Amino acid sequence: MSINNRTLTMAGALAVASAGAFFAGRLTAPDASAAGSGTGGDAALPSKLASRGGAASEDGAGAPRRLADRTAGTREKTARGAEALAKMEELMRTTDPLERTKAWLDFVNSIDPSEFESVVASFRGLGMTDSRMTEYAMLLSAWGKKDPLQALAYAQANTGNRFARTTILSTWAAYDPAGAIQWAEQNHEAEEGEGNPWMIGIIQGLAATDPARASQLLAAMPYSEERGEALGALLPSILAQGPDAAKAWAEGITDDALKQGAIGRVAEAMAAKDPAGTADWLARNPGEAASRSMDNVISTWMESDKDSAIAYYKTLPSGDVRSNALRGVANSMAMQDPRAAADFLDANAADANDRVYQQFVWHSFGEAPDVAASYIGKIADPREQEQMYGRMLDGWLRRDFNAASTWINGNALPENVSQRVQSRMQEFQQRQQ
Repeated sequence: MSINNRTLTMAGALAVASAGAFFAGRLTAPDASAAGSGTGGDAALPSKLASRGGAASEDGAGAPRRLADRTAGTREKTARGAEALAKMEELMRTTDPLERTKAWLDFVNSIDPSEFESVVASFRGLGMTDSRMTEYAMLLSAWGKKDPLQALAYAQANTGNRFARTTILSTWAAYDPAGAIQWAEQNHEAEEGEGNPWMIGIIQGLAATDPARASQLLAAMPYSEERGEALGALLPSILAQGPDAAKAWAEGITDDALKQGAIGRVAEAMAAKDPAGTADWLARNPGEAASRSMDNVISTWMESDKDSAIAYYKTLPSGDVRSNALRGVANSMAMQDPRAAADFLDANAADANDRVYQQFVWHSFGEAPDVAASYIGKIADPREQEQMYGRMLDGWLRRDFNAASTWINGNALPENVSQRVQSRMQEFQQRQQ
């Protein structure tokens, strides 16, 4: 996934947002008046108008008294805001991470709704660094609890990516999903191939308390980068229910593309703890996810129990699943002992396909480029074979021209590959002169 103004780094942004959601759960809930102003926008307007109407019946001395009260209130608000900013700057200088986190949590709980905008603006003015993102998420979460509409309006006007709004929506959805969903739908114009990015935060906010509703929202999203991010936001809560529940959840998805994505992600998460069970699950659910993930599961298994992983591969029936498992065995072996991996491939050539050989070449090239280059010719697809020769041999020539040129001159290559490589060798020689 690319990084642009629509998206932060997938792993980074959602991880920080999750931290913000965790701390937000420990923040004090908004009182009734704050919740009204936050989710209803003008919910408090009738009472304000009524108080203004009542004031008209006061005697003549009422106006100066009200003016004095407002002036005093403004001064008190200004002083309180300055105190909050000073406290924030003091906390930012705290070096002990545990003490800083505890003090910061107390601080965000103490912020008056009217102070959030200036506090957040000042915090951002200090510079946004990786080390400050958790504190930023806590600020946004606290604001999202007390006045999500104001917080979202500020984020929409002042931030160039969607991290802030996703964090705020995650908090809002946890206690008012209907309001958060309504905002998300009203503030997104659908484009072909794009999902609603604001649903990512909402799904994240609902994941722990209502995973069924979060799953429904995920399933309603179109195939898109945003749906992939939303799946990543929901998955930790699904996995927390246990491996059997996570598998059943993934298998129950009706959209095949989403189902394959979910199976692949669940398999990746479970592989380290139960590689045998995960491999069996993939074998029982053949498809794009099993094809993509089986080699990684077997490679993970090879790290902890090489003999069991190889034995499992040999029990599989012939076909794609067995070839995918062979790919995992060969990849793992290639990073440790490329020549032993090559011997294993030769002994099991009936299960090897183009993808097995391609992956073996990539994984063995660093340690044994001569072995890797020798197996490119086993790739049956002429176009894939030519592209692999081009990438591998160019890289080898740059890294070790003498060894690469010796191998090239000593091995028969397809005519078009040979012509291109000889031209490249001449270019390298001319540069060295």
